[in-house]
Amino acid sequence: MNLFYDPNIEGKYYTLNKEESKHIIKVLRKTEGEIIHFTNGNGLFFETQIISAIPSACEVEILKSYEGDDKRNYKLHIAIAPTKNNDRTEWFLEKSTEIGIDEITPIICEQSERKVVKHDRFEKVITAAVKQSLKSFHPQLNEQQKLKDFLTIDFKGQKFIAYIDEDVTLELPYIYKKGEDVLILIGPEGDFRPEEVELAKQKGFIPISLGNFRLRTETAGVVACNTISILNSI
Repeated sequence: MNLFYDPNIEGKYYTLNKEESKHIIKVLRKTEGEIIHFTNGNGLFFETQIISAIPSACEVEILKSYEGDDKRNYKLHIAIAPTKNNDRTEWFLEKSTEIGIDEITPIICEQSERKVVKHDRFEKVITAAVKQSLKSFHPQLNEQQKLKDFLTIDFKGQKFIAYIDEDVTLELPYIYKKGEDVLILIGPEGDFRPEEVELAKQKGFIPISLGNFRLRTETAGVVACNTISILNSI
């Protein structure tokens, strides 16, 4: 099944935006009478039928809507430093979306090699992953923030900072409490500075290890995401 995404889809009849209309009619060559499926990214799927195959304004009739099966009883927010190579961050966005994540914030740290991210590009990567993995929920991608500014935001839930240090012995699987909302900080390729870790600790973040191996930033993000997913499924 091909899945399409439109956060505003509703009502009995709906006209798609120009970009999605062109993709469905010109690229996929869908015609009037064909059935296509959408998600609004907020937990619902829609079965629709094309009633007007206009490439610039395709109109569909919504036949039915139903809830997806990917709703979770917890929320996962990962704040991660963008990698120097954009492809690696995009890989994290894709895989974490497939596994299941609610919110992502790019954070700029003292040792970040990339100080600016392409928000629109990252949003498209996430949307593509939502479609490919048939998700009914679309993760929220926040604008980039400096770490010190991000740490001022109030968060109700468990808070961890993944940090490589011989004194960090707590591992995520043994400290996370199943079913609770969680925010995890993942640092840049040069890791967090000690001062940043101390500031995070002052804000209630608990330093954790993601295992005995040194991981790339994007790999650490996926490991953290998958660990939380597994712990909540057992």
